[in-house]
Amino acid sequence: MSDRSYSSTRSAPPRTIGLTGGVGMGKTTISNYLATVRQLPVLDADVYAREAVEPGCAVLHEIVERYGPSILMPNGRLDRARLGEIIFHSPPERLWIEQRIHPYVRDRITAELQELARRREAIAVVVVPLLFEARMTDLVNEIWVVNCPREQQIERLMQRDVEGSGNGRLSLEQIHARIDSQMPISQKISHANVIIQNTSTLEALFKQIDWALQHASESSAS
Repeated sequence: MSDRSYSSTRSAPPRTIGLTGGVGMGKTTISNYLATVRQLPVLDADVYAREAVEPGCAVLHEIVERYGPSILMPNGRLDRARLGEIIFHSPPERLWIEQRIHPYVRDRITAELQELARRREAIAVVVVPLLFEARMTDLVNEIWVVNCPREQQIERLMQRDVEGSGNGRLSLEQIHARIDSQMPISQKISHANVIIQNTSTLEALFKQIDWALQHASESSAS
């Protein structure tokens, strides 16, 4: 059954959930469940970030001007492995990249939320790994943070095939660099309306999601 019903008009659906958490903690698993099982519209910031650096886009042109043509693969697309080695070891360079990509992502999310409101959707889910760091919390009115212990996070990342990692997998050094580049999960949790613990089974994870959909907005309002 869908979780959609509509009761008011605004520039975004009445309940706009911001889903965030540390890298490798389970945001994709949760967003896939929300989209396929609960049939909710899900907006993914990572998808829009990829759009921003497609061949022919202004952001990619700026990146090439800054780092040279070696930042591109032979097919003209951004070499994510090479860029990752730069930005995950240099906070100033990461900031430079984010200052160009985040405005594009924000505009795309805003436009999609307006379209969902026009279609009278009651709930939308916005998946933003850097929801706090990119200062996009104003786009949502409910924040879900997925959490797991760092050891479990590292284990999951070591098993993940990652585009742009060079050989398909991240090294331990690369994993630590990516984790440490984000706001500590404890700080994100302190701002959460819902904390989802992704530490055991999928069944346990999905039960938490179902509970949050049913009860979290009521708790936030009280």
